[in-house]
Amino acid sequence: MHSGCFAASPKAAAEVLSAWLDGELLVANTEVLDLDEEIYREGRWVVRMFAEAMTPASPRWMQGTKQRVEASGEDEIVEGLADHIREILMDDNRLLIWGSGGTLRTIGEMVGIKPTVLGIDASIGSEQIGTDLNESDLLKLLSEHDGDVTILLSPMGGQGFLIGRGNLQLSPEVLRVAGIDSVLGICTPAKLLTVRRLRIETGDSDLDAEFAGKRYMKVLQGYRTTRVLPVSVD
Repeated sequence: MHSGCFAASPKAAAEVLSAWLDGELLVANTEVLDLDEEIYREGRWVVRMFAEAMTPASPRWMQGTKQRVEASGEDEIVEGLADHIREILMDDNRLLIWGSGGTLRTIGEMVGIKPTVLGIDASIGSEQIGTDLNESDLLKLLSEHDGDVTILLSPMGGQGFLIGRGNLQLSPEVLRVAGIDSVLGICTPAKLLTVRRLRIETGDSDLDAEFAGKRYMKVLQGYRTTRVLPVSVD
């Protein structure tokens, strides 16, 4: 998911191939990257470049390279995000599903939750009730829960993927049961500078269309501070 040589979706792959065959696109060198997951599990982020590939140049249809974004002076912002999540945790009947990524991991640790680095976790109130959950685990939790649900997800820097990269456990069935309005994006302002739109690829065209019908989604970028970004399923 770090490499920029992949199309944003199967439909986008068809579009870019058609445009390239028609001579409408140039080609460019694109980095082939991958994360060293063993080192990442130790708390360090090491992305290695293995090669360069000639790919059609299309910012619209190609997903682009994932960017790691860090900005000085953002500690207070992350603390503000954690304070906002603490208020959500005060609802003892709300199921929180935690997505993967460094931002959510940091926030989780601040509020007393220990999210896995690359997995999906769950909590109700201040109690962590699930770690590194798969699709079946999530569906079981949802079927047993009769309260509200919030899915916390952080978009990928540069690419903008909110659903479809790094969180495949959130299957179309899981998202339908939880409800598409349960998804809450969380992102620091520095990362938001690299995200122009929220990309959604659930693997189900009908569900993608439901997200597209929202047109815009809110992203929490600070304590009680949100920004609205357009939704893209291209």
